[in-house]
Amino acid sequence: MTETTLTTFPAHAPLAVQTRGDVVESVHFGSLAAVGPDGATLFSRGEPTARMYPRSALKPLMAVAMVRAGLRLPAEQLALAAASHSGSVDHQDTAAKILANAGLDEGFLRNSTDLPYGVAERAHWLAAGRGPTRLAQNCSGKHAALLATCVHNGWPLDSYLHTDHPLPRLVRDVVAELTGEDITAASTDGCGTEVFALSLTGMARAFSRLVTAAPGTPEHDVAAAMRAHPTMVAGPGRDVTALMQAVPGLLAKDGFEGIQLIALADGTAVALKISDGGDRARMPSAVPALLELGLDPEPLRPFNNLAVLGGGRPVGALRGLPY
Repeated sequence: MTETTLTTFPAHAPLAVQTRGDVVESVHFGSLAAVGPDGATLFSRGEPTARMYPRSALKPLMAVAMVRAGLRLPAEQLALAAASHSGSVDHQDTAAKILANAGLDEGFLRNSTDLPYGVAERAHWLAAGRGPTRLAQNCSGKHAALLATCVHNGWPLDSYLHTDHPLPRLVRDVVAELTGEDITAASTDGCGTEVFALSLTGMARAFSRLVTAAPGTPEHDVAAAMRAHPTMVAGPGRDVTALMQAVPGLLAKDGFEGIQLIALADGTAVALKISDGGDRARMPSAVPALLELGLDPEPLRPFNNLAVLGGGRPVGALRGLPY
């Protein structure tokens, strides 16, 4: 890594603030891009063209690549293929079904092991005396679908994470196509799959393409599955699931390190990153952008102006900065 890389940072801007009483206690910086159905930028903050890793927000694009390669799953299972699920029994059972229908079992998975991601799901899992597993890890649906895609095409199973394998090569090409960006840098995500450095503008355009795609296309199928089964995309109590349930036709996917992608039914889309990777400001930072795009404020109220407690009572709020 060069000295220039170490000392050159994206020009992030304030996206959200936390107040305690009359004092601004914390400021959350980041970047955001909002694009229209034609991909043109409507407004932005910070430096949305800077490259960043979308992390799990990349999963819906990976699912599109799998469907293009011939993967056929019921909508509930396809939603899990694009998910960062909470690790509930239902989530794990659905991932196991994807494997079983391809003649496989958990032993073929090559994702990292982990406890369930959801707070309640993790507590229940630990109370039962269970430890980390690959099926419980939040990316197991994606990995199960990757393996099923390999079975369908007769591709090797043990090397499906290698960058020279046919499936990761296809994923790379599809991501470049949907974002409209050349892939110039890549690394390895937490679960073991390849992740690409892309701009927020490019990711917003890709999500716009998912929701505006014609019926019967892989893009449409993935978006429709996620919107029809929002509890598979995350889980009960998760803000991404709740937002899709609150706003009909909305598509949402989060990613580690403060990433949020949202597309509206008309193809308008928002992509943002919280600069330090913190999660708490991710959804509050998105709400003012959605209001600027004309969404009804009422269903968005639970996702912004989050109470800050002092002595067990509200004394401040975490809220996104308006446009």
